[in-house]
Amino acid sequence: MKFHYPILFLLSFLLLSCSDEKEYVPITGPDLQQILNLPDVPYNYNEELPPYFFQNDIGPLPSSVNGIDNTPRDNLITDNGATLGRVLFYDRNLSLNRTTACGSCHRSEKAFADSSPFSHGLYGQPTKRNSMTLVNTRFYQRGRFFYDERASSLENQVILPILDHTEMDLTEAEITQRIAEQPYYGALFVKAFGSSVITVERIEKALSQFIRSMVSHNSKYDTGRAQVANMRDPFPNFTAEENRGKDLFMKTFAEGGVNCYACHTTEAFVSPNIGPINNGLDATSTTDLGAYGFYTSNPGLTGAFKIPTLRNITLTGPYMHDARFATLMQVIDFYNSDVKNHANLSPLLKDSNGQPRQLNLSDSDKLALFRFLYTLTDQEIMSDPRWLDPFINQHL
Repeated sequence: MKFHYPILFLLSFLLLSCSDEKEYVPITGPDLQQILNLPDVPYNYNEELPPYFFQNDIGPLPSSVNGIDNTPRDNLITDNGATLGRVLFYDRNLSLNRTTACGSCHRSEKAFADSSPFSHGLYGQPTKRNSMTLVNTRFYQRGRFFYDERASSLENQVILPILDHTEMDLTEAEITQRIAEQPYYGALFVKAFGSSVITVERIEKALSQFIRSMVSHNSKYDTGRAQVANMRDPFPNFTAEENRGKDLFMKTFAEGGVNCYACHTTEAFVSPNIGPINNGLDATSTTDLGAYGFYTSNPGLTGAFKIPTLRNITLTGPYMHDARFATLMQVIDFYNSDVKNHANLSPLLKDSNGQPRQLNLSDSDKLALFRFLYTLTDQEIMSDPRWLDPFINQHL
């Protein structure tokens, strides 16, 4: 019998190259402690939410986060999974020229938003929109991501910046190969998933676990909230000005407030389950059409964008999808007197006559609202070692 060895070799090569799952043996090399600062026992990423009020509706407003967690059943947060996600999040090897990581555009000191109006990718080119904070991502009930909601889930979203030509510019095959080349990933994949098989799906799951673990609940607001029966009560640790700002934020117009809570609700201060809205930044949409054309072809969503959480809002400026407002007070001034009558303006921002509602606050009330928003700042989110860069030197 005659064997055609070249043909057999070619077939074997093609079969191997078509597989999207490869078992990589952990690479031996330098002491991994010289590369990664990881604890021997992984950090607790799946802690129960400590404040009781996060999970209980108490008082006249719906405040609990129960039922709005977008974590899928097949990707629950684990300590080892989130640890792997943390390393992936900060690994600059996951950009073509090895200069940019996810953490380059979502910085811990900015509550995982960016310090620039527009993030800059591996070639120094700006992205199209301002980077949104990753804090409280798990409580966006709709589970869609990016300002235009074009990503159907967090698992879908996390890989797209790595593939984007402006941001990190790798292909899926290059992503798995880059990971396989590093000496630290074999053991991390084994701990997270039971084997060192590297797939795009596992990368997506680990990154999503890490991001969903970022929950903010250690602000001045939380300290005060724990001391009262419901969020409408005056907080004993607040100044009179801060409590005035809280009243304005939470009360409806009929009650003498400005109804901010309608768009930034629950103890996580996230969007209600209504999808992208047009908030009247412009009278017409020209340069950025928002959700229209990406997530949907519905012209009613032209100029509509996802509503962000207000947790740590004082850290995440500049503001809006296009970073047009440098300061939080400029945002308050916009809602106070400059909301435009866009054809798709959200009903939440219209008055009883169907016109843009201007808040018309006094200077003292604007300052009170600002002071309240500042109480949502969680300094611990920026220094908690669970979410900081684990690389000692990028890279040995």
